[in-house]
Amino acid sequence: MLNLVHLWGIFLGTVIGLLPIINPLAAAPTFLAITEGLTDAQRREQARKGCCYMVAILVSFLIGGSFIMAFFGISIPGLRIAGGILMAGIGMSMLSAHRDTEEEKIEREAARQKRDISFSPLAMPMLSGPGSIAVTLGFTSLATDWTDYFAIIAGIGVVALLTYLVLRVSGKIVIFIGPVGMNAMTKIMGFLIMCIGVQFVVNGILGIATDPELLRGIKAALTP
Repeated sequence: MLNLVHLWGIFLGTVIGLLPIINPLAAAPTFLAITEGLTDAQRREQARKGCCYMVAILVSFLIGGSFIMAFFGISIPGLRIAGGILMAGIGMSMLSAHRDTEEEKIEREAARQKRDISFSPLAMPMLSGPGSIAVTLGFTSLATDWTDYFAIIAGIGVVALLTYLVLRVSGKIVIFIGPVGMNAMTKIMGFLIMCIGVQFVVNGILGIATDPELLRGIKAALTP
């Protein structure tokens, strides 16, 4: 029973952690822009392939996360702090007013000229960018058993399915919500992402402060 509660918590944590960062509602207008000129069937195909690529990218980082951390000598608290700072920065940028830069306009124009935008720029970096990859790597610190990895992968799959459904009806959503609604949703998502990022930093600092080796070193230094 306790194991099921643990797995359910990891599954929900994955969905709640990734969904605000991937933010399919905010990606909908850009998706419409870069698929301009395509038929509805072609748009659905691009959205489906993009979401499949997104799952493949995030699962690859999830499975290879421990090897990456070991290779570069990255500790779990360090990963949490770095990921938290990155997420908090993304959240703050979403809360502040955003104006398209000339570089972003050029990138979107180049994307319009591509026949297949499912991998780049849709899957990478729109859906599975640095923020979602950092969060996925952070989930490796919560996995203690192989069943935990299945729960995280299931959460990634649910987020991908929700993203696909949103992109599939992106035209109707953009018209229904409108610019003001899209702006409000982006700010709400930004606030949630910033809160999650700050909590990641707090957990990382607590992990360092409660490290047994550090505590033994402090005790040895204070012992006369």
